[in-house]
Amino acid sequence: MTPEAAYDAIHDRLSRWPDVETHDLVAADQSDRLILAEAGEIPGEVAIVGDRYGALALSILTAAPETRIRMHQDPITGERALANNAAELGIDLAGVTWHGLDASLAGGAGLVIGQLPRGLGALDEIAGVVADHADPAVRMVFGGRVKHMTPSMNDVLRVHFGDVRASRGVGKSRALHAASPVRGAGDPWPRRADHDGLALVAHGAAFAGTDLDVGTRFLLTFLDRIPSVAAAIDLGCGTGAISASYALANPEARVIATDRSAAAAASAEKTMAANGVEARVSVVRDDGLGSQPDGSADLVLLNPPFHSGNAVTDEIAPRLFADAARVLRPGGELWVVWNSHLRYRPQLERLVGETRQIGRNATFTVTASQRG
Repeated sequence: MTPEAAYDAIHDRLSRWPDVETHDLVAADQSDRLILAEAGEIPGEVAIVGDRYGALALSILTAAPETRIRMHQDPITGERALANNAAELGIDLAGVTWHGLDASLAGGAGLVIGQLPRGLGALDEIAGVVADHADPAVRMVFGGRVKHMTPSMNDVLRVHFGDVRASRGVGKSRALHAASPVRGAGDPWPRRADHDGLALVAHGAAFAGTDLDVGTRFLLTFLDRIPSVAAAIDLGCGTGAISASYALANPEARVIATDRSAAAAASAEKTMAANGVEARVSVVRDDGLGSQPDGSADLVLLNPPFHSGNAVTDEIAPRLFADAARVLRPGGELWVVWNSHLRYRPQLERLVGETRQIGRNATFTVTASQRG
């Protein structure tokens, strides 16, 4: 059985759980099958980047169970979904190891496959790691849905590889091939920028990069009104702008900054160090607040995402509101900045408690909800 045939046999049984699941969000699509087809013969060891819920790895293991696979999945929910899907399918993961986006992932690799990331920064960092550490004869095969691809992706790959080409389109999907790596090309990651006394450090896949996104910027205009507490949490911390700002403004506070993204967590750690608050801010990679005990925080700060991968969804924020309600002590507060058209206030009232508006502009609303 080839990996493509294995994909055909298992794709209907793959789940996104514990990530958001709705009728229009899928665990696998034709781009996964195309990547496997374009990769050709799979060697005894392969590196995989961005396998969303395990479609690539589990297809390969179904076809060739002895294959050794080095994995990098940015969201922790992707790692857990792969493990859940493997258990459902009865696939042994003994030969699978998970790695950071570094030499341990790509070192000496002859084949690296994966899903194209959403951002060019993420692709640049991936391509740089592969080009710098993989075997000189490495083949890199990354694919995606055509609607999410741009010619700029080819340009990014050409910085790091001498040979770049695109496959023909199949099932509204396409693959990009890269070979002949150029070591040491491009600017190094992570990168840093300063914003009026706040330093932000970002890896390629971190939301907003080294920019201060507009929602966070609006929330921080109310920093002097946010309660000064002993134990605060920055939920979905991204590069750590909110947690670093809060820690700088509240020298007695201990802060937990948490995000499901490996790139975000690594970025936030470096942001804390760049601002001199690393001793008071603990960075955790987690699915929401899953590792935090009930009633353990006085304050939760949140700029919720509304994307799951490339899909726009309003299912993520309510989960985070409920998580915050569980973790807050009675009387503790959840401060949220949200796109006004999403009308989250009724959900905040229901899931957390009495909610008041702190501020509003043409795009965003900031609210504070008190745990009853």
